[in-house]
Amino acid sequence: MILNIHHAQITIPKGAEAAGKAFYCGVLGLLEKEKPESLQGRGGFWLQVGDREVHVGTEDDFDRLTTKAHIAYEVTDIDHWRQTLEAHEIEPIEGIPIPGYERFEFRDPFGNRVEMIQAIRTT
Repeated sequence: MILNIHHAQITIPKGAEAAGKAFYCGVLGLLEKEKPESLQGRGGFWLQVGDREVHVGTEDDFDRLTTKAHIAYEVTDIDHWRQTLEAHEIEPIEGIPIPGYERFEFRDPFGNRVEMIQAIRTT
């Protein structure tokens, strides 16, 4: 039986860890989580996202702009994230509507597709 999702992994180019941390920790405000010693020599870094993890690995010779694969971050103030990303010259892309949610996509500085999604509150 599958119980849950433990982590998701995305990749950035080899040697781009500083730029990756600047975006994911600096711009998005995610917290870096220390990797186990046995994996520290492999490059990349790990992030804590709520009670889950995002592992940022390194990989060259891969065109991230050609894939639909993505990670979606559930947020509480989607307008804040639109403004934050635009302030860092990252253009939000409107996604296809999903009932009950407001969402948009963007490409991170490495070409990874990312989604911000917020449940629409009905009262």
